[in-house]
Amino acid sequence: MEYEIISLEEKTVAGVMARTNNSDPAMTAVIGGLWEQFFRPDVGGTITGRKSAFTLGIYTDYEGTEKDDYSAIVGCEVNEKTAVSAPLVLRKLPAGKYARFTVRGNVHTAVAGFWQQLWAMKLPRAFTCDFEEYRNSDMDHAEIFIYISLL
Repeated sequence: MEYEIISLEEKTVAGVMARTNNSDPAMTAVIGGLWEQFFRPDVGGTITGRKSAFTLGIYTDYEGTEKDDYSAIVGCEVNEKTAVSAPLVLRKLPAGKYARFTVRGNVHTAVAGFWQQLWAMKLPRAFTCDFEEYRNSDMDHAEIFIYISLL
C-alpha cells in the first residue's frame, strides 16, 4: 500500500468514546454504536466550534499494539476553547509523524480491507493515535485519509 509521511500539529477533537479491542466479538457493534450516537442531533449536532466538516474515527490510548485495548472515538476537530458536555468528550490528537493513506470505495469494505492490509505491514507504528478522516459522505464512493502514528 502506498502512503506519504507527513507531520501533523496537535488537534483538539470532540466526540463520543468507548474502550474496545480488535479481538472482542462486540468491537464492530461498539464502534458502529459510536457512529450512530455521534450523528444524533442531540449529541454530535450540539458541537460548536468545529474547525472542519470532516468526521473522524479515532483510535488512541493503546495499551500496546493493535492486539490490545484502545479507545475508539467518533468525532470532529474543534477549536481549542470548545466546551462539551456528556456524553461528548474532548481529546487531543498528538502532534507527530504519521503515514497518510488514501482509501476509496465502499466505507465498510474499503476501510475493513485497509486495516487487514495494515496489520500485515511492517510499518514502524508508534501506537499513540491513529485516525480516519472521512472526506465525503458518499457511503459507496467514500474518500478517506487514514493517518497512522509512526515512531
